[in-house]
Amino acid sequence: MKSRHHGFSLLEAVVAMVLISGAGYAVFGWINTNIMALSRIHESNARSAATQNVLEYMSGVNPMQKPDGTVSLGEYTVRWQSKPITLVQDGNSLYQLALYDTLVQAERGETNPWLEFRIRQVGYKKVREASPL
Repeated sequence: MKSRHHGFSLLEAVVAMVLISGAGYAVFGWINTNIMALSRIHESNARSAATQNVLEYMSGVNPMQKPDGTVSLGEYTVRWQSKPITLVQDGNSLYQLALYDTLVQAERGETNPWLEFRIRQVGYKKVREASPL
């Protein structure tokens, strides 16, 4: 007996297309999840690098001499405001000292801070000259 069955039937083709589309949907979801995770990792790395750069810059800022300011560091702008949290100490040394609480904000083209943190810094000012021996 000869079979008249040549090729696929319409039902078989529809079932195959449903299976392929289901697998494609799963793969698309997996790729989308990985792209979103990669984006979050990239943003986290950028914030970490910016924080290191800002901390390095702020280590050279004397809050007693310059309690607030703005500076551009590449693609972001850094603003800071310092307030003394101790009284100025003036002993027998050449310097006056005080401890400052500094609010540091970095903006990346937006008006809202991209990152924000507080640091404590020592402010100093030379008030005496060294006496010759």
